Amino acid sequence: MSASDPSETLAVHCANGVQRYNPTLSFPRERSLRSVEAMLNNAKIIAFVATTDAAKSRAFYEGVLGLAPTLEDEFTIVLDANGVEIRIQKVQTLTLQPHTQLGWSVISLEEVVRALRAKGVVFESYPFMQQNALGIWTAPSGAKVAWFKDPDGNLLSLTQPTTRR
Repeated sequence: MSASDPSETLAVHCANGVQRYNPTLSFPRERSLRSVEAMLNNAKIIAFVATTDAAKSRAFYEGVLGLAPTLEDEFTIVLDANGVEIRIQKVQTLTLQPHTQLGWSVISLEEVVRALRAKGVVFESYPFMQQNALGIWTAPSGAKVAWFKDPDGNLLSLTQPTTRR
């Protein structure tokens, strides 16, 4: 692939459609591996979660959690979560994991838990953890955490850190 031939580009799919990308033009060979690694440090992260029922999932993430949809096609639902793109992948089968799939940092965990409970969200209770009546656990660091599931059973969490960054 030559840098001077724009026809030698890769199709990159993004929320706004397909864009053309020529890696030779974007990343000259003389750039060190260190500068390539730094690119990811400055890149926005995209979060992924899967669903077997797109309609239920969209209703939950949009209607209950309040995330704004930006795109939906046959493969995914894309939502905006305070500038972070969440891609809900439409899958035929889903293998649930016992750990958190997505999490949010919140200022007032009790307030958010109460608001979500009012919308029908059920918070997880774990017998091996000391959680309060709302299902909130206080970590040794002082951070407070509560867990709940989406309609597919993906484990989600809310965290109130000890200090805001």
